[in-house]
Amino acid sequence: MHLPLFESTVAIDESAVVESPEEIRTQVREYERGDRRAFDLTVEFPDGLAGAVHRAMTEIPYGETRTYGDLAQELDTSPVAVGQACGSNPVPVIVPCHRVIGSDGGLRGYSAADGVATKRRLLDLEASESGGSVQSELPSESRN
Repeated sequence: MHLPLFESTVAIDESAVVESPEEIRTQVREYERGDRRAFDLTVEFPDGLAGAVHRAMTEIPYGETRTYGDLAQELDTSPVAVGQACGSNPVPVIVPCHRVIGSDGGLRGYSAADGVATKRRLLDLEASESGGSVQSELPSESRN
C-alpha cells in the first residue's frame, strides 16, 4: 500500500501488519496530524538480525534519535549491518527507522519516497510535537 505523507508517499507492506489496511491508514494519518505518537499495530518482524534491528527501532521514543552505532552496540553487530536492516524495513514510519541517524547527526538515507527529505519532515514533526530537539543527545566520538 502507498500512503500519502507530507506531500510524499510512503510504501507500507501491509502483509507485515496484522491489522487492516484501513486501520494502518487511520493511524498513519493520526501520526501525520500530530495526534498519535505510538502505533497500536501488530508488526510481524522478520527473523534474524533484521528483525532484531526492527524491534530495537520500535523502542526509540517519539521525538528522540539513536545512531546506527548505538543500535549496533546494543545488538552486537556493525553500524553497516544496522543500516542495511533499516533499509529493509517493510513498514517505515510504523517501525521508526527515521529515528536512526549517523554518528555525526547526518540523516543518511531513508527508504520512503523523497528519501532524506521525508526523514527530515518526520523528525521535525516529532521534535515540534514533543517540544524537544530532534536529537536527545549529541553523539560521542566513539559511536558510529
